[in-house]
Amino acid sequence: MMADTATLSSKFQISIPKAIRAAQHWEAGMRFAFIPKGSGVLLVPIPRRDALKGIAKGAKAKDYRDRTDRA
Repeated sequence: MMADTATLSSKFQISIPKAIRAAQHWEAGMRFAFIPKGSGVLLVPIPRRDALKGIAKGAKAKDYRDRTDRA
């Protein structure tokens, strides 16, 4: 299997190959974070606020430790 490639344009833009967009279910208008990793960069989609609703359901503050509790 050959890796998909893209070329950086003179306007510093990159088009993400269709196979990658389809496999990741990425759509126009999505926002992404660029995270430096060694000599490369991770491209991570930033979730929409409504997609995060209920993510902490059932989480309890009991026995929560913050930085001041650490030894």
